[in-house]
Amino acid sequence: MNKDQVVGKIKDLAGEAQAGVGKAINSPSQIAKGKALEAEGEIQKKAGDVKETLKDAADAAKKRL
Repeated sequence: MNKDQVVGKIKDLAGEAQAGVGKAINSPSQIAKGKALEAEGEIQKKAGDVKETLKDAADAAKKRL
């Protein structure tokens, strides 16, 4: 697990919480901000997944040499 995966997950969870609070207080702007933070977290998490996959592939290639 790398930094992008961890930070992305944190942003995703924070965005969910913010959107939930926005729904509870009926605040469309808070809902939108929460959804945006969720999306940002998902993107960062996916970037971390790609980095991890590339690292694993590089490690496997080194073992074959």
